[in-house]
Amino acid sequence: MKATNPFFNKPTLQLLQQCKNIDTLKQVHAQMITTGLILHTYPLSRILLLSSTLATLSYTLAIFSQASHPTIFIYNTLITSLTSHQQNDQTHIAFSLYCRILTHTNLKPNDFTYPSLFKACRSHPWLQYGRALHTHVLKFLEPSYDHFVQASLLNFYSIIGKVSISRYLFDQISHPDLATWNSILSAYARNASVHCNAISSDDIDDTGLSLEVVSLFNDMQKSLVRPNEVTMVALIGACGNLGAFGQGTWAHAYVLKRSLKLNHYIGTALIDFYANCGCLGLAFQLFDQLPERDTFCYNAMIRGFAIHGHGNEALELFKKMNLEGLLPDDVTMVVTMCACSHVGLVDQGCKYFDSMKVEYGLEPKLEHYGCLVDLLGRAGRVKEAEEKVRTMPMKPNAILWRSLLGAARVHGNLEIGELALAHLTQLEPEISGNYVLLSNMYASMNRWDDVKRVRKLMKDHGIHKVPGSSLVETNGAMHEFIIGDKTHPQLEEIYLKLEDMNRRLQEYGHMPRTKEVLFDIEEEEKEDALSYHSERLAIAFALIATDSSSPIRIIKNLRRGLVLVWITGERLPNIYNVPTIKRDTLKLADMTRRCKEYGHKPRTREVIFGTEEEEKEDALSHTERLAIAFGLIASGSIAPVLSYKESSGL
Repeated sequence: MKATNPFFNKPTLQLLQQCKNIDTLKQVHAQMITTGLILHTYPLSRILLLSSTLATLSYTLAIFSQASHPTIFIYNTLITSLTSHQQNDQTHIAFSLYCRILTHTNLKPNDFTYPSLFKACRSHPWLQYGRALHTHVLKFLEPSYDHFVQASLLNFYSIIGKVSISRYLFDQISHPDLATWNSILSAYARNASVHCNAISSDDIDDTGLSLEVVSLFNDMQKSLVRPNEVTMVALIGACGNLGAFGQGTWAHAYVLKRSLKLNHYIGTALIDFYANCGCLGLAFQLFDQLPERDTFCYNAMIRGFAIHGHGNEALELFKKMNLEGLLPDDVTMVVTMCACSHVGLVDQGCKYFDSMKVEYGLEPKLEHYGCLVDLLGRAGRVKEAEEKVRTMPMKPNAILWRSLLGAARVHGNLEIGELALAHLTQLEPEISGNYVLLSNMYASMNRWDDVKRVRKLMKDHGIHKVPGSSLVETNGAMHEFIIGDKTHPQLEEIYLKLEDMNRRLQEYGHMPRTKEVLFDIEEEEKEDALSYHSERLAIAFALIATDSSSPIRIIKNLRRGLVLVWITGERLPNIYNVPTIKRDTLKLADMTRRCKEYGHKPRTREVIFGTEEEEKEDALSHTERLAIAFGLIASGSIAPVLSYKESSGL
């Protein structure tokens, strides 16, 4: 038989629960004073909680100050109510109350004191107090403190980016519940996402974080704890970062099969996942079918268009978002400017940057200046980008200088490249990718003495380059390769396929980009070095292990972006930095015109009629082109058009 609190059924407390404003609260408060209820712990805790939402802070503190001997339960109740509002002034008072507990002779913090305080420590300026609180947990609580304290500690360290500490704390929990599993999964997923969306350095291996999410999810399934929507958001996000198409679609099917709510968070994660895996058509279809779309959904879809080079579609979606009355946030402006950057709409991107404060009341942050620098740098306006970095109102961080260094490398501006590296070595002296970018620039100019100087500088500072690796998913499993990898069980088959690939690529006129091989060796040796690159090893393995008509998705650990390879029979026609097939036309004549604009030369020598060149080009508008033109009309402009030829297959 359960024990009941004698105060639960008091009419005054029932009236208290019905209070909707300060006036009725004061009336009930007066009645509690006259009846003496206010002198008891439980009624006092109820009015403190309600007062924190309906009344002023001073009124709430006045109620608390009238308590002659408040228990630890009362202190915990007030601390929880103060920290739940996420206001700095109230957080300050919460910590003052905690200090009063520490100095009280008869009170001691318990398991319910710390979760709310750790929650308050997740934001500036309270971050610095989190570690001190951890020492207090060890000092005042028994080693077997409850799940709530462990989960709050775990969440705190994940918020400040200390995932390894979060994992250590998680491993101490013998039987984690759903909330604890979600905490550790979200910790890995959140930090992988931060690295993924940044203009990352060559030393950030975010694939490891995403792989850990998948591994932990498998462990969670073995523990028989049933996932919920929060779990699936973390898993789907990790699959998107990895390009793990099979596992991501399984997660989508799991959401539908288990009747989980397809809320904004899962919808946004799925849009990101399909866009990252090169299935932009599926991403847009999902976006279009969501019953309600918020700013996060729009941000994900605009980003999807942007990374695949569909800048015009991204900007149209931005306009639609405004028409629907949704206000853009900081992320919206970042992805919209990125869309302009990917398709060379420099002036348009600059206008969006200038409109942030004037039209939307958003103050440009470092991320927006980073987009602006990237926008100008891609367009070759490196000097102007450098001017923006120097004159921005806040101190530029390493991401901005790295973006400028990358632009300087691409456009051969050695002066600005060396300037950017000088700043990067001060901000991030231990990051090898900064030195490698400048080495690439020197190597492309055949300045081998400077390449050696940079490598010596790295050696003198004890800096080692993080080895690049490539991940490929086959049959639901992830396979990782590094340059010259000799560890895979199918090693012999992979290298035989690699030799066949290299031969076929040469037959099709492929010329390796040897200018950035950082060694002063002969061209033939450079080509050999590139032949055993991790990316090619991954492709070779995928050609052996998968259906030859399937797309191969490869994720690089040091370079954000998906490498998508479409295989036709045994041919390797194209390798893209992102999975994109551009289609802006809806009729054959316009399609042919755009092909010419992009430098396409029809192979008229294979037309066997003795006609003029112009007539030969007309003759090449054959059945395959007619089929593609129809596909562009009948399907979404972002869906892949697959054409089947009776004589040669798909």
